[in-house]
Amino acid sequence: MITLTEENYIKAIYHLGKQGTESVNTNALADAMNTKASSATDMIRKLADKDYANYKKYKGVTLTPSGKKIAINVIRKHRLWEVFLVEKLNFSWDEVHELAEQLEHIKSQKLIDELDAFLGFPTHDPHGDPIPDKHGDITYVEKIVLAQAQEGLTYSCLGVNDSSSEFLQYLNKNDIGLGSEIQVVHIEPFDKSITIKTNGKVLTVSQSVAKNLYLKKQ
Repeated sequence: MITLTEENYIKAIYHLGKQGTESVNTNALADAMNTKASSATDMIRKLADKDYANYKKYKGVTLTPSGKKIAINVIRKHRLWEVFLVEKLNFSWDEVHELAEQLEHIKSQKLIDELDAFLGFPTHDPHGDPIPDKHGDITYVEKIVLAQAQEGLTYSCLGVNDSSSEFLQYLNKNDIGLGSEIQVVHIEPFDKSITIKTNGKVLTVSQSVAKNLYLKKQ
C-alpha cells in the first residue's frame, strides 16, 4: 500500500523531472519537499525498493513506469478535484490548490472516474493545466509565457505556471483569467517589463509575472 508521503514524493519527482523525462537531483527534491537531503535520500531508496523509482548515487532519481503511472494518476485526481471545487462549489481558482492536495490521495478509482464523467470529462483544470484521461494520456497545447511574447501581437491566456494564492489573487485584481485577451503594447528594453492591454485596461507587468503567465497567439 503506497503512503500519502510516497505519493507526494513521486509527484514531486515527476514535476521536477519535466514529466518524468529527466533525472532529479536529491537536493532539488529535498528543497521541493521542504526537508533535509538525507530524508529525501531515505525516501528515494524506499521508492526504489518498491520499484517506483530508479536511483543512482550522484546522478539523481527518475521514475519507473509504475512510478510514473502513480504520478499521473495523482495529478489527474488533483486537477479533477480543482475543476469540481471551482465549477460546482464556486471556489475561486486561488482557493482550490491546498484542498486538492488533500483530495488527490483518495484511493477509490471508481469515485474519480465517476467524478470525471459528472464534470463532463474536462481537459484542463482551472489554472489551464491539462488533465490526464483515465488511461493516463495527456494532451498538451502549444504555448509560450508572456515573457516570450512579441510586441504588437494579441494572445489569449491559457494558464499559469505559478498557482500560488498570491499570484492568482494578483491576476484576479487585474481581471486576468483563463481566456483573457492580452495585447502586448510595449516591451521595455531596460528591464523587460511588459505593458499589456486586457479587458480595456492598460497594465505594466514585471518579468516575474511575465514568466508565469501562459499564452497562445490568436
